[in-house]
Amino acid sequence: MLKIGDIEMKNQVVLAPMAGICNSAFRLTVKEFGAGLVCAEMISDKGIVFKNQKTMNLLYIDEREKPLSLQIFGGEKETLVEAAKFVDKNTTADIIDINMGCPVNKIIRCEAGARWLLEPEKIYDMVSAVVDAVDKPVTVKMRIGWDDEHVFAVENAQAVERAGGAAVSMHGRTRVQMYEGHANWDIIREVKQSLNIPLIGNGDVQTPQDAKRMLEETGVDGVMIGRAALGNPWMIYRTVKYLETGELTDEPTVREKMEVCKLHLDRLIALKGENIAVREMRKHAAWYLKGILGNGKIRNAINECTTREEVVRLLDHLVEETEHGERKAG
Repeated sequence: MLKIGDIEMKNQVVLAPMAGICNSAFRLTVKEFGAGLVCAEMISDKGIVFKNQKTMNLLYIDEREKPLSLQIFGGEKETLVEAAKFVDKNTTADIIDINMGCPVNKIIRCEAGARWLLEPEKIYDMVSAVVDAVDKPVTVKMRIGWDDEHVFAVENAQAVERAGGAAVSMHGRTRVQMYEGHANWDIIREVKQSLNIPLIGNGDVQTPQDAKRMLEETGVDGVMIGRAALGNPWMIYRTVKYLETGELTDEPTVREKMEVCKLHLDRLIALKGENIAVREMRKHAAWYLKGILGNGKIRNAINECTTREEVVRLLDHLVEETEHGERKAG
């Protein structure tokens, strides 16, 4: 079983931290589908230190989500340590994670995220400073390297371990790859063999079978699922079940999908208010609708919605149409 510091997960399936997506409404929904650990979206260390209201809102945790890992990012030791101390003392997060994988320019320019992958010494320095300052276990999410010429995956992960880090999550792509191409599981396996702390593998886990294969081929202690869970928390449930029993449970029906979509919307409204929630839900609705016949029309209509009532009406209509079509066909 996956154990990080003294925090024990009930299984090896972890929800990846995804920027702009992994707020409390999404995390709780995924948690209810059985994730062993959920990770919050990355939060700016400076935003925490300067008490930026938008940033502080991101620190909200619903106790039903736990165990939860809260991720911070930054490029300077002083503010990173300050932010980690705040999270340690003022939130109920179980784990503090440091982002060293984010590939976007805005984050790289702050000397944060994947920028660290070029400097194992900096990784050691920063992680040990945070570990010394907090009581909660400290973990790091990283990529295998910057580009094909700069893959310091083993050195970087070992630097985390030497610094007192409790676990590493590794995405099998380089910074230059962004989210394209294939994740390199061979390098993840090498890293696993070089560490004594838990390693969580990430990248190209799109089915329950992929998760099992990653565990078997790389020896990692946990599997992190990101984009495959968007609009599809069943991916988490089906993976947990498949790893436990070898049984592949059924894909959800359209009705089941739309019911969870509405639940997700209501949680988002409770978190952010109707106006913002309905706008934010547009991208999530598109993910929930993926693969459903005639989803384009509904998706476009949802993009025009401004109230909960309008969205729910469209989703209910889709369920009726689908079930009517199935009855006719049957």
